[in-house]
Amino acid sequence: MSSIRRDLVIALLGAITLALLVGALAIYRGALEEVDSLFDYQLRQLALSLRDQAFHNSFATPSESGEEDFDYVIQVWNPEGVRLYYSHPHRTLPGLAQQSGHATIDTPEGAWRVYSLRLFNQVIQVAQPMKVRNRMALATASHLLVPFLLLVPILSLLSWGLVTRELRPLKRLARAVAARSPKALDPIPEKRVPEEVMPLVRSLNDLLQRLAETLAAQKAFIADAAHELRTPIAALQLQVQLAERASSEEERTALLTDLREGVHRSAHVVQQLLTLARQDPDQAPRSLQPVELTELAGRVLADHDPLARAKRIDLGLAQSEPVRVQGDPEALRVLLANLVDNAIRYTPAEGQIDVAVMLAKGRPVLEVADSGPGIPEGERQRVFDRFYRGENQQVPGTGRGMAIVKTIADHHRAEIRLDQAALGGLRIQVIFEPQASQ
Repeated sequence: MSSIRRDLVIALLGAITLALLVGALAIYRGALEEVDSLFDYQLRQLALSLRDQAFHNSFATPSESGEEDFDYVIQVWNPEGVRLYYSHPHRTLPGLAQQSGHATIDTPEGAWRVYSLRLFNQVIQVAQPMKVRNRMALATASHLLVPFLLLVPILSLLSWGLVTRELRPLKRLARAVAARSPKALDPIPEKRVPEEVMPLVRSLNDLLQRLAETLAAQKAFIADAAHELRTPIAALQLQVQLAERASSEEERTALLTDLREGVHRSAHVVQQLLTLARQDPDQAPRSLQPVELTELAGRVLADHDPLARAKRIDLGLAQSEPVRVQGDPEALRVLLANLVDNAIRYTPAEGQIDVAVMLAKGRPVLEVADSGPGIPEGERQRVFDRFYRGENQQVPGTGRGMAIVKTIADHHRAEIRLDQAALGGLRIQVIFEPQASQ
């Protein structure tokens, strides 16, 4: 299992180690430059100290060559290039330099740093192996880096402690969430929360809010179902008892007819409740597809034509345009069916209901207008509340239809407008968002 603390400590130590390596390289280069400058100065001073010496084909013997730790090599040349003197005849020495001053010359024994001084009839050349300088520069850099390397274990422990301390807010947050009861869905306090942890806390608070809304919706649905099914079930039980006590076949037949209608009404209530639950915002949305609104309106009008004929209502498609939207076909059918069903319920006999499909300012519109009593302007927004019914309504119903319409419209990001129709009753418009192509 991955660990943020371990990863942070490893990253910190890796950065520190990399910084030490870069620092070591810089220190080594700096020490090498300083050593080069110092030894170049010594080479020059040594060459100048030999300018008054006389050299006549003299060669140092091993016993005359000095101590083994004497790293300098001295050579003297005449103008014709003949070596007059050299201090280490047993070693491979650099040849005569072509120019005066400092130079670096490669030999089979390695690179040499040479200083050549031309004086009158001879050339004095003092050389030193570059490996001596490199070794001294490395020793100098090592002496400087050893204290830092000894600090690495201390830095490791210090990094571990600092990272542990800085991660305490996460532990406090975890304990606070673990200590909550399933019913505690109030937001997590954002006070004293570090800036880096704030996005996590806000995401958790957003999740808690959505969970609270989901639980509230479930409780509301359960309450709605219990409230709406209590009366129909009680009525069905009473009708069954009456049918059992019927004294004649005609009475029993009439009671069974009432019982059948009661079962139909109960099934309609259950269907509406399930539709309302499926259209809740927290439910997983169905896949959207192109829906031809004129074709949809034709199917809904055909389904409701028998009900309209029974009340002698003129139900028809007053205006139609080839309008297509992206949506859930079944949900949109339920939306329009509820609008038409409500219009049929509240429109008196011999009335008129017009359905229209059109484009208004580039936005698809479904419209249902009737010649019924309409809705007072002050109550128009309340009709979308679940189980709300007007104070003076005499038409039977449960007040779920418009709540279902509003929920489906919200699912499709559509706007609902209610106003007075030209027919005298209510006009309802469902206005969809502009579509990419029609």
